[in-house]
Amino acid sequence: MTHPRDILLGAQAQTGLLPVCDHYSGVEARMRKSLQLQAEMSEEFGTCVFDVTLDCEDGAPVGGEAEHAALVASLVAQAGEGARVAVRVHALDHPAFEADIGAIAGTVGHRLSHLMVPKVESAVDVDRVVAALAAVCCEQLPIHVLLESPGAVHRAFEIAAHPRVQSLSFGLMDFVSSHGGAIPASGMSSQGQFTHPLVLRAKLEIAAACHAHGKVPSHCVVTEFSDTAAMKTAAGKAARELGYTRMWSIHPSQIRPILEAFAPDQREIENATKIIAAAARADWAPISFDGQLHDRASYRYFWQVITRAHQTGRVLPPEMQGYFAAVPH
Repeated sequence: MTHPRDILLGAQAQTGLLPVCDHYSGVEARMRKSLQLQAEMSEEFGTCVFDVTLDCEDGAPVGGEAEHAALVASLVAQAGEGARVAVRVHALDHPAFEADIGAIAGTVGHRLSHLMVPKVESAVDVDRVVAALAAVCCEQLPIHVLLESPGAVHRAFEIAAHPRVQSLSFGLMDFVSSHGGAIPASGMSSQGQFTHPLVLRAKLEIAAACHAHGKVPSHCVVTEFSDTAAMKTAAGKAARELGYTRMWSIHPSQIRPILEAFAPDQREIENATKIIAAAARADWAPISFDGQLHDRASYRYFWQVITRAHQTGRVLPPEMQGYFAAVPH
């Protein structure tokens, strides 16, 4: 059977599919719990529904960076088969950056799903990361970058165009604080980050840059992790209004709300299934469906709905399940 991804990928389609949730933890007990939870939810949903990113930047105690990097490397090595584990290293200008690369990418790079690099300012910075990875034989490891300043946002399209970059994330709190008090603290809140013009503009710029270059835009954190309603609202806005296809989690309680917000509803799944099934029967030629003309341009959208349903652990109709049976998680 011809697979839709072989027919429908085209200009500006995302080059890689990633789980919609990226979960961060940096304390040993929480890192272990995160990996265990990933395995449990993978079993529950039949696919890996969130990445685990082990954090060196904020997780390592000052003066204990080397020991923390060694701990992270050991946890990556112990992760189960099929786990998706990434690492956030220190920023390029931090003394521990190269040591992180050597201790982690240099020993367990083949087990990593990607490398997250904070405080990236330009494509030149990405080149420096590429060179550091090449020095430890990790030439193929995808790079995710965190944009945290007005200058980085200004260069978002340049950074997204870099062939080694897979995803761009927005660093909300550093972005707000880099404005010298011009953006109030409310701009970091679950509500203010969606209403302050400068913050909203930065988010839209990053999303647009990613979609222009087929990369994955990853939305920032919601720090009010005990406020489930705020989390659901923020995730819904990121997914439905701002064009984000992925979001950070900093507490296990945020994972399921993110999955729910980014998942298509049942009606969308059923409608997309009917259109993709009819398109396949027509060998992907144009069809008339419910009085509307559809061709490969619209097929691509409906296939993306089906793919998102799979990524978020939704049960697919039988005629769509076969498309994912042989796809590695």
